[in-house]
Amino acid sequence: MPPRIEDYALIGDLQTAALVGRDGSIDWLCLPRFDSGACFAALIGGKDNGHWRLAPAASDARATRAYRGDSLVLDTVWDTPTGSVKVTDFMPQRDRAPDVIRIVEGLHGRVEMRGVLRLRFDYGRVVPWVRHAEGCRVAIAGPDSVWLRNDPQVTTYGKDFSTRSEFTVGQGDRVAFILTWHPSHEPRPRIIDPYDALDCTLDDWRAWSARCCYTGPHRDAVIRSLITLKALTYAPTGGIVAAPTTSLPEELGGVRNWDYRYCWLRDASLTLNSLLAAGYLEEAAAWRDWLLRAVAGAPEDLQIMYGLSGERRLPESQLPWLSGFAGSTPVRIGNAAVDQRQLDVYGEVLDSFHSARTAGLPSEPHAWNIQRALVDYLESTWRDPDEGLWEIRGPRRHFVHSKVMAWVAADRAVRTVEAHPGVRGDATRWRAMRDAIHREVCEKGYDAARGTFTQSYGSTELDAATLLIPRLGFLPGSDPRVIGTVDTIRDELTHDGLVRRYATDGSSVDGLPGGEGTFLVCSFWLAEALQLTGRPAEARALFERLLALRNDVGLLAEEYDPAAGRQLGNFPQAFSHVGLVGTALTLLDGAGSDARP
Repeated sequence: MPPRIEDYALIGDLQTAALVGRDGSIDWLCLPRFDSGACFAALIGGKDNGHWRLAPAASDARATRAYRGDSLVLDTVWDTPTGSVKVTDFMPQRDRAPDVIRIVEGLHGRVEMRGVLRLRFDYGRVVPWVRHAEGCRVAIAGPDSVWLRNDPQVTTYGKDFSTRSEFTVGQGDRVAFILTWHPSHEPRPRIIDPYDALDCTLDDWRAWSARCCYTGPHRDAVIRSLITLKALTYAPTGGIVAAPTTSLPEELGGVRNWDYRYCWLRDASLTLNSLLAAGYLEEAAAWRDWLLRAVAGAPEDLQIMYGLSGERRLPESQLPWLSGFAGSTPVRIGNAAVDQRQLDVYGEVLDSFHSARTAGLPSEPHAWNIQRALVDYLESTWRDPDEGLWEIRGPRRHFVHSKVMAWVAADRAVRTVEAHPGVRGDATRWRAMRDAIHREVCEKGYDAARGTFTQSYGSTELDAATLLIPRLGFLPGSDPRVIGTVDTIRDELTHDGLVRRYATDGSSVDGLPGGEGTFLVCSFWLAEALQLTGRPAEARALFERLLALRNDVGLLAEEYDPAAGRQLGNFPQAFSHVGLVGTALTLLDGAGSDARP
């Protein structure tokens, strides 16, 4: 059977990440950064596009896997008719060069192992030249060089443009493989000790996880989501990618395949709030500082997303030599949505800085000047149509969520001036702007006949983003308009109780053919909205159902198909894990919600 998205586990070193399948094959890895070309691209192509499988030779071997404690070290235990082995996969936080380490340990009996390493640079297109050097196999093509070192008892040989390995392990035996990337024009990288690296990696993750201050229900799920968010952080800059993958489909065989290896402003405020609430002030400060650098410049040039270091140009192109996951094409790199106009990002930026200030993070001297310029610019543009939160590739509209986020921008600016007398700003003018936006949204974005906020002015379509209205403070959860919106979305925009972003069947709103699965973060938003509208038992039931959708190692993709019972979209998805953490925190704070009989 071909792999499913949920068949993969994540390992990473806080600068890039790899996906390891249940079959022991690493099918996705970009080196040296999240947004670099992939040297293993079997995930969105075939095995000839690069992978590294390490597993027992027996065809009837059975595997179980788990992360070792609160870490990103993956253990896979294989049971065979002749014995069992454990394969440990991890990437140590790098000194300079990125390493992938795989350690095979015999548990009992004797197990024959097989390995196939097929390196293909530039997203599976370039076959490298492989040679022996200094006890290693070295693969070189253009700017890329990969060194493979393994223990001497392993027999390796070349076959069909791949490196094969064969060996047998008995109880207590350990065999290590180290794959190291470096620029091809530089000298050989330092080869690290795999066992010392394992101890250091475990120590690093245990120390990091111990800082979590969340003590509520489902703590294991919350910790795993926070570890995933940390793993999606590009350590040199503090930016957090939406996902480490590109083009995993929102519909099998469909065209909704996008590159998520960038940093979205839409994720900023929600991620920042989750990190702050869980006690990760250093990570929140790094994310805030990345945001501050990225948005610096003319207010009208604010983008919805940026590269790992704040790069602005992310041109989109297609890779026709890749067949796509489950035949879903085109495979894309880059993201043309970077050029879209989305007014909600102004609110997300202002909300992020307000949350950071409220949490006590030291404010940069020039940060308020940037925020003030953004609000002043928004004052003259909030009435314009845009493409909206979901990056609609269709005509611009007056999206309700975009207007609500414009209200958030004005509201957070006003609250900052009110709470900090030393901060200069025209609070009177911003209050007037805030009131005008609120009045217009309630008049033009609310369908009184149906009792719900709509996707855009004059539209009958629904939008899951309006579930955020009580969380953002636009209206309280006890307001009948909020309750009506929650009920209408639950009645009309769900599939088997899980929430879609908006209707794609028979609707031309996004200008794209085909459909998509239910959106996991939207389903978490529904659980939060149920809590905030006074229905805690229903909120908890939905939350626990969503937890059950995680794969065997606690990871979530972007979407879920209830009919097929499988995950869809890029994986693992930061937004989904932010939704999990945020909902857990909202449920924990449930005593503060508006009660409803």
